[in-house]
Amino acid sequence: MLELEGVSSFYGNTPILQDFNLSVPSGSLTCVLGRNGVGKTTLAKTILGLTTRAEGRIAIGGVESIALPPHRRAQAGVGYIPQGRGILPRFTVRENILLGTFARHDQRHEVPAQVLELFPYLAENLDKRAGTLSGGQAQQLAVARALATDPKLLILDEPTEGIQPNIVAQIQDLIRRLNRELALTVLLIEQNVSFARAAADRFVILEKGTAVAHGAIADLTDALIHRHLTI
Repeated sequence: MLELEGVSSFYGNTPILQDFNLSVPSGSLTCVLGRNGVGKTTLAKTILGLTTRAEGRIAIGGVESIALPPHRRAQAGVGYIPQGRGILPRFTVRENILLGTFARHDQRHEVPAQVLELFPYLAENLDKRAGTLSGGQAQQLAVARALATDPKLLILDEPTEGIQPNIVAQIQDLIRRLNRELALTVLLIEQNVSFARAAADRFVILEKGTAVAHGAIADLTDALIHRHLTI
């Protein structure tokens, strides 16, 4: 579903990712781990074409994408939930979801039935201002907006950050459901190692802009965690 080969990515003239390689199989849930400031969010933005420039090879669903603008990458099948969610507080729930439909292949600008089924609260409050939602509800809305793009690959950047502990489990269950029931390929950027071990089937650890370890989730040993993730 996603291939990065020898990718370097820049903000201005400063390289953040350097000679980075990643393979995300179709249908997998791959977790990107790493300390703060190692390039995890830059990885997501590089896939989406949101850094100053990138070199190397990026293929999304078999489509060579390194030269494509962000909207073409979204149309290739990438949905994105940014760190902090990026919800527009003055827009209604409905309007936020409809923003995602502008990246669809079929140009259908309506709230997808699948979204209404997944999120009953949102379905009952489509005309509510997004700025009045709780943190957990806003995260649901961010997921709903991404699903409205009809993605094949869903990238989530720290989806449990700032969420109350009693809501975190619900967000984690939702991500597993999207992957396993809806067959979405998921690239999850997350610092919660226990969640990675419970939900993911693959992992990659970033350090100083490059991958220092990767493999099946069973290979995410305590020694690797201590060496690369413990502060």
